[in-house]
Amino acid sequence: DARSGDARSGDAEAGEPSGWPVAAVPALVPLLDHGHLAIRGGSAEQTDALVAGLLLRLVASYQPGSIKISLYDPRRLGSGLGGLLALARPGLLTTYAPHDIESLLQSLTGEIRRIQEEVLGGRHASLAALAAAAGRRTEPWRVVVVQAPARGLPEDALARLHGVMHAGPACGIHVICCDLPLPESGRVETVRLHPDGLAESSFSAPVLVRPDPAPPADLVRAVCERIVAGAGAGRAPMRLADLIPEEPWQRSSGAGVTAPIGDDPEAPEPDLVEVALGDDPPHALIGGPSGSGKTNFLYTLLATLGARYSPDELEFYLLDFKEGVSFARLARGRRDPTWLPHARLIGVNVNDDREFGLALLRYLAAELRRRAEAAKEHEVTKLEELRAQDPDGRWPRIVAVIDEFQVLLGRRDAITEEAVGLLEDLARRGRSQGLHLVLSSQDVSGIEALWGRSSMLAQFTLRIALPKARRVLAEENRAAERIPRFCAVVNPDSGLAMANRVVRLPDASSGGTYDAVQRTLWERRPRHLPEPRLFDGGVVPALADSPDFRTLAPADGTRDALVGQVIDLEGSAARVAFSRSPGRNLAVIGTRTGEACDVLVAATLSLARQHEPGTATFTVVCLDDDAYATASTLTERLESAGHPVRLRLLQDLPEVLAKAAAEVDTALSAPTGPGVAGARAHYLTIFAVDAAGPSLAERDPATRTTGLDVLRKVVARGPETRTHMLGWWRTVGRLKDDLGGLGSRLDDVGAWLALDVQGQELSPLPGGQLLTWAPRSRRALFFDRTRHDRPRPVIPFRDATEAR
Repeated sequence: DARSGDARSGDAEAGEPSGWPVAAVPALVPLLDHGHLAIRGGSAEQTDALVAGLLLRLVASYQPGSIKISLYDPRRLGSGLGGLLALARPGLLTTYAPHDIESLLQSLTGEIRRIQEEVLGGRHASLAALAAAAGRRTEPWRVVVVQAPARGLPEDALARLHGVMHAGPACGIHVICCDLPLPESGRVETVRLHPDGLAESSFSAPVLVRPDPAPPADLVRAVCERIVAGAGAGRAPMRLADLIPEEPWQRSSGAGVTAPIGDDPEAPEPDLVEVALGDDPPHALIGGPSGSGKTNFLYTLLATLGARYSPDELEFYLLDFKEGVSFARLARGRRDPTWLPHARLIGVNVNDDREFGLALLRYLAAELRRRAEAAKEHEVTKLEELRAQDPDGRWPRIVAVIDEFQVLLGRRDAITEEAVGLLEDLARRGRSQGLHLVLSSQDVSGIEALWGRSSMLAQFTLRIALPKARRVLAEENRAAERIPRFCAVVNPDSGLAMANRVVRLPDASSGGTYDAVQRTLWERRPRHLPEPRLFDGGVVPALADSPDFRTLAPADGTRDALVGQVIDLEGSAARVAFSRSPGRNLAVIGTRTGEACDVLVAATLSLARQHEPGTATFTVVCLDDDAYATASTLTERLESAGHPVRLRLLQDLPEVLAKAAAEVDTALSAPTGPGVAGARAHYLTIFAVDAAGPSLAERDPATRTTGLDVLRKVVARGPETRTHMLGWWRTVGRLKDDLGGLGSRLDDVGAWLALDVQGQELSPLPGGQLLTWAPRSRRALFFDRTRHDRPRPVIPFRDATEAR
């Protein structure tokens, strides 16, 4: 009788006195809203057939979604249930791995506690009593099948299972135990299977029962498909367009932001699942291995948030540390001119540029201070109050998304140390000022920098776990191991199991999904809204594209040589100041010929751009055959710009240096001093200076001086007379030999740029003490002591000779 919650287990062998016919009578055992069932004896096949028949009858007799099944089967892994496993699709059946008994018991005790405290609340003795009073069932039944492990359950696990069985029936939790020792209880009915195929039931004793055979596979499939469809899993997933409001930008972010990210697959009717960021929860942690759908989830989140809130209400700062260009779609592209109006910064391919991630955190920290100072001025504590007190101010909420953030914290160095400190401060104080962090990772368990920082992770109370995610939810919460693809577990309570909600995500990656939403928002954007800054670590910037280079114009006084792009949020150029101060020379160090040439060319062309034609002299000296084509092209470019220039070779260098030294001596001995107005600047750009070391070391018999002495004079006293050296040396050792010999601190080189040079080799240079720097492709370490307190990484400009 399904209505009473009994489950049919087979037909009774009811016999009368001899000569009377034998009748087939259904054999029933009470289960739902009554107690539990113990199955003992028999073969594995007999047990599986009995359990499969019981479960199929139960789920087929009730409204889809009214019964949920949990299966712990460490020996056969649920293979005996066959097609019933299809119920996992809408979340009506959950399987537990052999090592997951603790997770199962934790889930059951959590459910009992929740129902007792939040549903029954002392007003009703059981869910059955509540249903009778309310006229409807408010919670589903949960049927738990526990197959005994080969060595049985540990004593503590068995004791906890007994506790669940004691409190479970009132909360709609019923256990079917197979070959486990159970306490004597009036709520546990027993079915004993005999080797001859018969069975006996404690409910119908002493009558023998012939259990039904395993249900036919076709019947199981038909029933399960009907249930799956009725529970909503047969319903097509929501489209991203279904989550977008008809009229965008109608919400205020004053108290926080919320966004739908998909639908509940367990609901019989479409039911949106939303996530929120505000005072609680303030920050989000997203986890899932490669291929689990993190990028698709982030597209969904950004699209739905961007559609609800205008760029004046919400801003995005987006950083992707993995190799790829996932977030690049949010910026203007060659084929798609649109960009996400809310995005202020987009960083992609930054896995080798952790400094850029640090720059973002520094910017957010500065913004946090700015907002805190404004709040203090207006005598308020929260962003919502600040916006009320300063209605004319622009105070949007900020959501900063850092995908694969573990890369930023992946080394034991100063970057990790500072980044962790900034993250901790932003996580702790960001909520009050409307600054929210969304960190995404494949696995947070291995991030050594977070060990002992539980207080920081505790601020990330919104947890999103994609299939097979590890250590994102609470340790005992293994829900992510059991959800299907294209789903996620949304948990706003720091990953505690009782707060789980499963969401089915839309497709936001294919053509016509996210891109269609972005185009709609872009067409509505305010025309004064600037494009987001795009930093692509896989793209080497060209000098011609640098805004700082384009704005250079003839000027008096100090001129700046541009040598590369700083790894910062603004994309500014790295500059060397060329004034009359001592040390105003540039040394490029390293063996990467192409990059060294690009640096020298960029610096020389940018200096030339700041002089009127004919007001500066340029001497280009090439001492390396591999650099000759570049030096020749540079000479042509300077000549076409109207500057006096000569290209010289190795044999010409002594003459070049002697002439420059003579000009320096003349200027220094002038009655009006070396700073006489109108003095012509002279720039010596020398490719591979160290190649001339042996010849310059030869001593002139007449003067008792060497070419190195002359070189050192030009470098040491030249800047006072507006004569500056821009030289490339292959190693620091050769630079020392040429400019000062053993023990020299090279103080006459006030600016340097190192390419493939290890940090410890730079210690003789100004600012090079105790450096931890590992060379990497198309990156350099740059220092100008007039502007920097420590060296910083830059990206040397490419194709500099093509600059216009």
